[in-house]
This record gives sequence, structure tokens and C-alpha cells, in this order.
Amino acid sequence: MVNTFNKKFISLPLWLWVLLTIVVVLRIPSLFEPFSYGDELIYLTLGEGIRKGLVLYRDIFDHKTPFLYYMAAIAGNVFWFRLILAGWMLTTTVLYYKLIFKLFNNKQVVFWTILVFVVMTTIPIWEGQISNAELFMMGPVIGGLLLIYNLLKKQTEDVPLKNTFFAGVLFSVATLFKVPAMFEAGIVVFIAFVAFTTPKIEFRKLLKFLFVWGVGFIIPIFLSCVWFWLRGAWQDYLYGGLLINVGYISAFRPGDVQEPFLVKNAPLLIRGLILLASVSTLYFLRKKLNKTLIFFSAWLFFSLFATTLSERPYPHYLIQLVPAMAGLFGMLFASKNKSQVYAIIPLSLAFFAMSYFHFWYYHTSPYYQRFAEYATGSINQEEYYDKFDSGVNRNYLISDYIQSETQPNDPIFVWGDSSNIYAISRRLPPLRYLTSFHINDFYSQENAINDLKKTNPKIVVILPDSPDFPGLYEFVNNYSYNLVRIIDGTQIWQVQ
Repeated sequence: MVNTFNKKFISLPLWLWVLLTIVVVLRIPSLFEPFSYGDELIYLTLGEGIRKGLVLYRDIFDHKTPFLYYMAAIAGNVFWFRLILAGWMLTTTVLYYKLIFKLFNNKQVVFWTILVFVVMTTIPIWEGQISNAELFMMGPVIGGLLLIYNLLKKQTEDVPLKNTFFAGVLFSVATLFKVPAMFEAGIVVFIAFVAFTTPKIEFRKLLKFLFVWGVGFIIPIFLSCVWFWLRGAWQDYLYGGLLINVGYISAFRPGDVQEPFLVKNAPLLIRGLILLASVSTLYFLRKKLNKTLIFFSAWLFFSLFATTLSERPYPHYLIQLVPAMAGLFGMLFASKNKSQVYAIIPLSLAFFAMSYFHFWYYHTSPYYQRFAEYATGSINQEEYYDKFDSGVNRNYLISDYIQSETQPNDPIFVWGDSSNIYAISRRLPPLRYLTSFHINDFYSQENAINDLKKTNPKIVVILPDSPDFPGLYEFVNNYSYNLVRIIDGTQIWQVQ
């Protein structure tokens, strides 16, 4: 078996080996980045909590499903987190190539598809270099689709039950990296309907397929619930890891939170109707359109719905679109049939959504230019770090002081954009919430003060431009704290 795997791996085409090498080279600068990206540092802080024996959601909190935090716990710092990501994406790229190779007979389409995929998942334009869940969940989704590719290719053949089951497992694994991956499960249901109702209705096969796939999907999520139940954190996981994401979807929407559900969530419902209309159109045109075009278009529609769930314009959300978009771009660039023209329609919808929701993006050339300056000695480390964010060097100075004045298990409290300092100093807060928005959105300032009174953290850090917290100043003034340092406007209070 090992020899067979090695032969298949070595037999990858030369051009793919070249692209994989380019991926490695383009990811080298990411290994030398400072601790600067907020979300990534939240993951690493929760990972540090896991390493120190804390139980996720009960003892330390964030609102994503658990696998990303355990990945961060394995990594321990930005370098290893990014290195794991690099290896993960190399494997994901090979899986994607295997899927595309099976779906297309045109070598040019395969090449252009993989090229678009590699570029968009690697360069910084949509944060391809950062260890976000969208990149980690991509591999299991592609692996799951690869297991059932018979439905995607011919859409008439049965899939072995074990393949169907493990495809469900892999989609569940993706969901345990981040909940929006669950919406890509819609593509499995859609292609099953297409496959088992063409050319004749075979509901028994359809139900059997969906049942086996559904069992595979449910089992890992069920086991994750058992895992946290055994650690006394079942309710915390149910709320913090799963159910809270339902509210988080609409939390970014402006307006009165007391608005009726249909009023507040009307845009989300409209997008749901657009999704339904889009896939219904594909279904009714299934005998007239190329099967692979139908698959990639439906995949794009489902992933676009997932990407726009919260209407937040963060670039890494767009990563979820890349596998489907790459397949459509491959058709657009190299197909010599009607699919080349039809591919423009779903791609246009995706670009319209990006424009409508004002998704951000990052420039690529400055990213590599500043690394070249650092690598060649044109700028020193302090200047290099400063190009990421003006607060990076400040956070390192604060963290150095904290490490010199505390023991590894001493709690500290940081108010403001705090995950950076927790991650750099490898210290944890005395309550389960890390950031000011965690406390304001999911807890309360009053409860936070009560926790501080019980634990008396050795150091309290108040960052400039942090949200108002009058009770915190009362706490440090009434509980024997001295203002020992001010670093670039950041107050460091230390217990006497």
C-alpha cells in the first residue's frame, strides 16, 4: 500500500511539482512574520490554554468549533502554525489536483484550474498566508468530494458505501474547523439529487446515499460533544462552539437588536432564496448543461452563501470560494465549448457579491518587498515588525516586561486588543474571555471585575484606544496596584 501511494505521489506531473515548489517559496516569508494578526493570536492563546490544561469553552473561550484551537495548541507559535499550514496546503493542493484530474479530460483546463487555486490560496490578497480556518477546512471538503467523484463525473453511478460514509466524516471534520463549512454540504445533497434522478427517479438509492453520508457527518460532531461532556464542558461547548454561531451570523448587521426576526434577517433570507433559485435552475437544466459546469457552479453558489452569512467583509472569508472559482476559471481560460461562456455567469455573481459587500483585500507586492528588504538586511527586525502594524514592537516590549515579572502560570489581564500580548508573553487571563469584544458581547464588564477581584492578577495592562471600562480603573486604584510603566501610551499596572 505504501509503495502504491509513493508511486502515485511521485507520478504527479512535472508542472505540478513546479507549482508546489513555488507554493513553498511563496510561503517562506510567512514563517518570519511577527505575532501581529489578531485572529491567529486568539487561536494561539486558546492553544496555550489547552497546553496548560484548560478546557475549551469552559475555562477559555472563543466562538469557533474546536479543531483550529487544537491545531494551534500543537503549533505553539506563529512559525510552527504557519509551517503546519504550508504542509496542509501542499496536501490540499494535491487532493484538489486529483479531483480536477478526474473531472476534466482537458489538460489545459486542469493546469489553469490548479494555477488559479495555488495563487489564490497562497498570496496575501485574501490572507492565504495566515492560519485561518477557511484554509484548514478546505482540505477535508475536497477530500470528501474526491471520495464521491463518481457522482460528480457521470452523475449516474453508485458510490461505495464506505466512500459515502467517509465523505460525510470529512465534511464533518471541515465543520469542526469552522461552521460555514457545513453549508458546503449542500453541494453533496444537490449532486445526489441530480445523480439519482437522472435519467430516472431512484429515490431509494438517493435516500440510502444521504443516510449513509449523514451518519458519517454526524458521528465526529457527536464524538466532539462526548469529548467535552467527559470534561465537564458539554453546555459550554454546545453554546460557545455550536449554537452561538447562529447569533454570530447576524450580530454584525446594523439596526435595533429588538427588530422582528424577518426584518433583521431579511437580507439573509433573500440570499437564501437566490441560492435556492440558482441551484433549482441548474437542476432543471441538468440535461442541457455540462455536468462539471453544473457541479462547480452549484459549489460556488453554496460556498458564496456561506461566505456572505455574516456580511462581514473580511478577506479570508473569500478563501472558501477558491476551489469552485478555480474550476470555473479553468473552463473560462481553456475550455473550447459552451462551458467557456456559461462559466462567466456564476463568476460574475461571485464578483458582484464581493463588490456589494465591500470585501477587503491586501496588496501582494508590498508584502514580499518588505520581506526582501528584511532578508537582505536593508531594514532591521524592529523596522520590519513596524511595517506590519505600529503596535507590534510595543506589544513585544510589553510582553518582555510581563515575562520578566511573572511566572508562566501567573494570570495577567489585558484590556483592549489583547490577544497579541497574551500570545507573545504566553500568559493567560484570569477569566475565560480574552478580548474586550468577548467581554462586551458575551460577558459583562461587571462580571469581569468580579473575576479580577477573586484572582488579583499580578499585572493589568490597559491599551490605548481600548473601549471605556471605568470599573477597571477603580479596581487597579483600590486593590493595591501601581502604575509601573507606560509604553507607547499603554499603561502597565502591577500589584504591590
